[in-house]
Amino acid sequence: MQDLADGVARFQRDVFPAKAELFAHLATHHTPQTLFIGCSDARVVPELITGTEPGDLFVIRTAGNLVPAYTPEADGITASIEYAVAALGVKDIVVCGHSACGAMTALAEGHDLGGAPAVATWLRHADASVARTAADGDVPALVRQNVLAQLANLATHPSVAKALAQGKVTLHGWVFDIPTGRIRDLTASLAA
Repeated sequence: MQDLADGVARFQRDVFPAKAELFAHLATHHTPQTLFIGCSDARVVPELITGTEPGDLFVIRTAGNLVPAYTPEADGITASIEYAVAALGVKDIVVCGHSACGAMTALAEGHDLGGAPAVATWLRHADASVARTAADGDVPALVRQNVLAQLANLATHPSVAKALAQGKVTLHGWVFDIPTGRIRDLTASLAA
């Protein structure tokens, strides 16, 4: 906890004063252009990877960067997606998977999740990804398939479907490679 307190002190002493004008603007304006859906993994930091400033990204982080298909029951992920698209009018949505993902590794290698029943239930949202992955144990292939499956799930959300139909939003699928820092754009090859 001391590390966090020291970080807050550094932020207040060094970072905030240098960006005071930006934060004054952000106090009354919330206009991110991109919804970034990534994994909860601490090694994947959307703002760092994309070189963005506060206010640029609307971020949702879930274990395995999973986006459940739309259902009418309210949940935090659905509400956040709807708010970003319908209220904030984001122009781009990125679903970003990453190398060495613990969630995808557990699925690809068939780990026993009996001691983590909520995790096991949550990872059921990746069943289609697992089914589309040809080889058992191929974590990189599962990571890629999972990003594509989550993009398909995202398109089932009414706010996203409407924005897509109106040409107001574009979906992007990325995979971040932790050891190299590279981003592989899966949707660039689909559009070509």
